[in-house]
Amino acid sequence: MMKFFFLLCFSFLSFSLSAQTYFPDKNKWEVKKPAELGLDEALIQKAIEFAQDHESDQDPNLKIAHYESAFGREPFGYPIGPMKKRGPATGLIIYKGYVVGQWGEPERVDLTFSVAKSFLSTTAGLAVAEGLIKDEMDLVYPDMAPIYPYDPVKSMMNKSDHLYEDDVFELFDTEHNRKIRWDDLLRQTSDWEGSLWGKPDWADRPSGEANQWRTRPRNAPGSVYEYNDTRVNVLALALMNVWRKPLPVVLKDKIMDPIGASDTWRWTGYENSFVILDGQIMQSISGGSHWGGGMMLSAWDQARFGYLTLRNGNWNGKQLIPTSWIDKSRTPTTAQPGYGFMNYFLNNDQKEVPAAPKTAFLHIGAGTNMIYVDQENDLVIVARWIPNGDKAELVRLVLESLKK
Repeated sequence: MMKFFFLLCFSFLSFSLSAQTYFPDKNKWEVKKPAELGLDEALIQKAIEFAQDHESDQDPNLKIAHYESAFGREPFGYPIGPMKKRGPATGLIIYKGYVVGQWGEPERVDLTFSVAKSFLSTTAGLAVAEGLIKDEMDLVYPDMAPIYPYDPVKSMMNKSDHLYEDDVFELFDTEHNRKIRWDDLLRQTSDWEGSLWGKPDWADRPSGEANQWRTRPRNAPGSVYEYNDTRVNVLALALMNVWRKPLPVVLKDKIMDPIGASDTWRWTGYENSFVILDGQIMQSISGGSHWGGGMMLSAWDQARFGYLTLRNGNWNGKQLIPTSWIDKSRTPTTAQPGYGFMNYFLNNDQKEVPAAPKTAFLHIGAGTNMIYVDQENDLVIVARWIPNGDKAELVRLVLESLKK
């Protein structure tokens, strides 16, 4: 009887705590003055001014910024997906669920670059939860079917000139690629070999001698970390293959609609990343904006996704992302301990943000686009278009406002 009474009390307490947690409705996020929640308003304002004063000096025209960066000088470095001019330095500070600071244009829809990878890895977690992928430690190869690219130009060619060419392609048909697990793709340790959407794996951030880019020995899957967007796009296409539907459709139904995201976000791929699947033309999305495309969304929608991960995948009592998947996403990669599943950057060694708790993590993309998630302090910070080297100072200033 006492055990039953204890369990009943514990369940009631858990329900009460859950009921007290604020979740914003769609198109509405309650704002509170910092002082109402015990924060130092002057320090919050100082943090906001720091972010505004330290706006990225890269050209707001992201096409120009691309060609002025190392990306534009890569082999095959030209964009093949949509890009747009960005807005000003922008951000939000969410404390205990409430907006206590904002700057710039948080309603503006902009590219979020590699923060898109966190949305991509989320669709992998949902595939595991629904049994489409049995286990992320399984090999990818057995789950794959031949890919039939949609190429209307090819249909007008002389068929006899292409008699010996396959009409489909395989993502994992080499000896090396057949050894790759889903976990390797999620942690960027696969060393997948090949070319996808006209972007060879070796052409992304190439290092070493150019005459060795295409011939170097392959690393065993799981052994070496390499940040590589061609391989990210391989994961995106592989996931669409198991979902048998476009990933933006999955994300909208399973995540973005339930968390009250706006209707303005878009997730796109490339001009040549269309395939035919189940008799339908579908676009495989990109997991970033390295070559254009990717996720376009507002800072408000970035904050909602960050708040979902702050709450361990739970939104107002509904477990949208399994807690176990959030835990795995935050598990250090053996070959790169500061990285979990893409694109969870971990702070275990406090190198990302020295002033932050070791348990804090960040969704990061170029720009810099940052979603800082801090469960110990019940805090989410969104910052857009701030130099990467300044993000830690911004977080430090916000954390200082919490101190009593």
